[in-house]
Amino acid sequence: MGRLLFYDILDKPASSIIIGFCSVIWLYIQKKGLGYANLGLSYETVVSGGQHWRLLTSAFSHISFLHLVFNMSSLWSLGVIEALPQLGLGIRYYLHYTLVLLTASSLVVLGFYHILIHRFKFDFYRRVTAVGYSCVVFGWMTILSVKHPSSKLELFGLLSLPISYAPFESLVFTSIIVPQASFLGHLSGILVGYMIAWNVFQGMTDFWAITFLGWLVVMFVISLKKTSEFDIPFLHVESVADVIMPAVGLDTSFNLEATDENTLPLEGSDLV
Repeated sequence: MGRLLFYDILDKPASSIIIGFCSVIWLYIQKKGLGYANLGLSYETVVSGGQHWRLLTSAFSHISFLHLVFNMSSLWSLGVIEALPQLGLGIRYYLHYTLVLLTASSLVVLGFYHILIHRFKFDFYRRVTAVGYSCVVFGWMTILSVKHPSSKLELFGLLSLPISYAPFESLVFTSIIVPQASFLGHLSGILVGYMIAWNVFQGMTDFWAITFLGWLVVMFVISLKKTSEFDIPFLHVESVADVIMPAVGLDTSFNLEATDENTLPLEGSDLV
């Protein structure tokens, strides 16, 4: 008789909560008819438009059900990290460095876009819009491949990959099978994963993790209030727009009642 799911959830509490949260977000997106334009990350919206809240909303959002299933299946398999404190991993390590992966991988993606736009003049990358938790998933694949290379990555209960090759196998596999998958997003997760595994981000204690999380929340709330129409009654942010020169840029409205066109993939939309 197989092990009850309840006991697996107890062994992977953080992964289970994230999977549940992403699933609830997906249901909300489907109910409200939201899409890439509402929640995704792009150079134009985040860097040019100042919508920094998209660093977080893009990571937890999935438009496609298949995209959600693939990412959450991989994340469930990687939850073994929470049960390996003897290797210097464990649940606290998992929580600490999930915060790092969430933010650092998105910043690396934007860094790639910046180079492609300004150095190589690929202006198309201003509007490439990405959603999904894959940056974090690929990051954890990489960390596990360094810390515990003998483990395997189980996908859908059908496919088993040696973890030591899983990051790059998955990178190539998803790029071939799902052309819309974000190669740069997945690669960014791998790069940040190696930095974490090789102790570039040392000293992430409970104090620093809570402090970091606090600043992320502050950034999210202020950015959302400043660059969207989402109402936060207790917060008032003064506009810093030049009152002399006319404002030129994006329509930064965050409309929860999205029109049908927002639910369609944007030109240049990526799954990460």
